[in-house]
Amino acid sequence: MGERIRLALVGIGKIARDQHLPAIAADAGFELAAAVSRNGRVEGVPNFTDIAALIESGLPVDAVSLCTPPVGRHRIAAQALAAGKHVMLEKPPGATLAEVHQLQVQARGAGRSLFATWHSRHGAGVAGAAAWLADKQIRRVDVVWHEDIRVWHPGQEWILAAGGLGVFDPGINMLSILTAILPGPLRLAGARLIFPTGRDAPIAASLEMIHDETAPVIADLDFHATGTPRWDIVIEADRGTLLLKDGGARLWIDGAEQVGDAMGEYPALYRRFAQLVAAGESDCDLRPMTLVADAFLLGERTETDPFAF
Repeated sequence: MGERIRLALVGIGKIARDQHLPAIAADAGFELAAAVSRNGRVEGVPNFTDIAALIESGLPVDAVSLCTPPVGRHRIAAQALAAGKHVMLEKPPGATLAEVHQLQVQARGAGRSLFATWHSRHGAGVAGAAAWLADKQIRRVDVVWHEDIRVWHPGQEWILAAGGLGVFDPGINMLSILTAILPGPLRLAGARLIFPTGRDAPIAASLEMIHDETAPVIADLDFHATGTPRWDIVIEADRGTLLLKDGGARLWIDGAEQVGDAMGEYPALYRRFAQLVAAGESDCDLRPMTLVADAFLLGERTETDPFAF
């Protein structure tokens, strides 16, 4: 492999255009070598309708970055690994935990890097929050995670279908932050899941979690909230209070705003992917996805009015 990683971007939808393509273009460590999509196209590079066509073409590609919906992603990732490609996965990394565990085994056997990404962990305030909390005793955590599905996922019916995760598609970002910044283990104690009539994924949820078997962690998730989104985490500790706003982008400690990392979430993801490829390592932290799975196992289901995009 040459100095630049020759990358194929798979799944040319909103997240690929909004985040992945600009991050790849700005990173000197990557060369966008191809795009793979049933519907979208990227100008200036070869385009393929599926991963098999890319592999069969013989086009030199070192790695793939998968931006497809989670259902069906396992098959694409497995094909790429079998063809000797490194693989980067959008969040959530798969439709099931078992899928991703299998990909870990396959990547290890193939000697390729597998990166299950959590972009919100690279928010400008997250590293500072983790550093401040490292030696603190957590007393309570309160989370509000509200956004409008029609704004952030316009017309994307798959997100309310089985495997689409519904409100946990944004909510897993919150769980990825909590599992990164809290100094002790986090487990789910209870959940209430609200499903629109006729849909197979929840549009709202409330979670009761416990940090280090001592502190309550309460999260209110709403995927049908209009107006200004709220992505807020408040942590009361023994020596002060921390507030993360805007999905981890802004940090306050005891009322004073802190200066954070200005690199950006997706540029940081690609920097990390390049580091993993260079080191021959993988990074697959499945704690956020495990908490989502536990919410479906423990959650009390209720129904609300039908939802239409």
